Amino acid sequence: MSQEGEHKKILLIGAGRSSQYLIHYLIKNAKTEGWKLKIADLNFSDDFKTKMQANELVELVQLDIKEEEARRKEVNASDLVISMLPAHMHIEVAKDCISFKKHMVTASYISPEMKALEADAKAAGVCMINEIGVDPGIDHCSAMEQIDAIRDAGGKMLDFETFTGGLVAPDSDNNPWNYKFSWNPRNVVIAGQGGAVKFIQEGTYKYIPYHKLFRRTELIQIDGFGKFEGYANRDSLKYRQVYGLEDIRTMFRGTLRRTGFCRAWDAFIQLGATDDSYVIENSAELTFREFINLFLPYNPHDSVELKLRHYLNLAHDEVELFDKLAWLDIFEEIPVELERATPAQILQKILERKWKLEEGDHDMIVMWHKFVYEMDGVEREKHSSMVLKGDDDFTAMSKSVGLPVALSARLILDGSITESGIHVPIKKGMYTPILKALEEEGIRFTEKQIR
Repeated sequence: MSQEGEHKKILLIGAGRSSQYLIHYLIKNAKTEGWKLKIADLNFSDDFKTKMQANELVELVQLDIKEEEARRKEVNASDLVISMLPAHMHIEVAKDCISFKKHMVTASYISPEMKALEADAKAAGVCMINEIGVDPGIDHCSAMEQIDAIRDAGGKMLDFETFTGGLVAPDSDNNPWNYKFSWNPRNVVIAGQGGAVKFIQEGTYKYIPYHKLFRRTELIQIDGFGKFEGYANRDSLKYRQVYGLEDIRTMFRGTLRRTGFCRAWDAFIQLGATDDSYVIENSAELTFREFINLFLPYNPHDSVELKLRHYLNLAHDEVELFDKLAWLDIFEEIPVELERATPAQILQKILERKWKLEEGDHDMIVMWHKFVYEMDGVEREKHSSMVLKGDDDFTAMSKSVGLPVALSARLILDGSITESGIHVPIKKGMYTPILKALEEEGIRFTEKQIR
């Protein structure tokens, strides 16, 4: 701990929903760790201001990240910066951190622009940890612990699959989709768009076009929690190098949903309702029913319901999928009331009415790894899983994203992590203390030897 007057200053940029547990952890440990926390955001709610006022180790500052002078001033006054901004906004903050030789932590994927700062970060002697949320983040730490253990025991990795899902907890699962939003709804609506979905399976490169993505799923059973289905994430191939698995025969990263979700979601993709590339000129004048009808062939005699059935080739006895769609009120005359909206934006509004976590609802994070490896000439298989449920105070999503971010900041500030450069948490010196601290906070993995 620092001596009185020698507080380490943490600048947290971004106080949105994803930062709530992170803020809680930093404040809870500020006194014993010798931290002062400054939280910067464009706007704070009155409730948030009131909650923070009582703590002398916390300061709020209104900050527009685009105002360079103000941003650089705040970065320069800190010892470490945590950026919880949208991914595309990290770069200017990272450049400021390098200029003023300040450490940085962010949960976002390493972008090519961030990776390009590697040499500058090393020259400045600053540690910049990225991909340290839940996925990416906890998945890296837990996977690398097992992969390194297999290697250290003389084994050779053959296949690696990993899936993570932000879902609704069983005690709050009361809709036919078995799903509610616990994270940014927009990311759910446009998932799988904007790039090739690619992986390697049994030594063969595989590519899935967007319009087939949600029909190519894998079934996964997790003891005590039942069946899930997983669909592929955008690019699994780049993690071969990250994990040191360049010659692996299978590398697959995916997202988990409850069974039946993907088949129903595919209906919106086939319809064109997830498209975010153009605006609908008269969107504000439409109803949900009229929005769905936009994508269906003209027929003045058939109902929207019947036309959708024909469009999707649904037999009359395929009621489960159709009931899922109808439950969202897509056939109702409910006003859209969004000016010049894209199809994806309208669909998001439709979904938010029904997939919102209500007061008293709990979410759940599910993570599952599959390791196939050769040991002493025998092919073996091991599974590792983690399930975390939210509580009345914090969502599982907020905790599983915020906690590893906070722990990384703590480990940098107390000198446990000293290596400069741009990092993901794949080295033993990083993931070991992070996993230990996560376990102390109730986030732990269960291993199961299959063969």
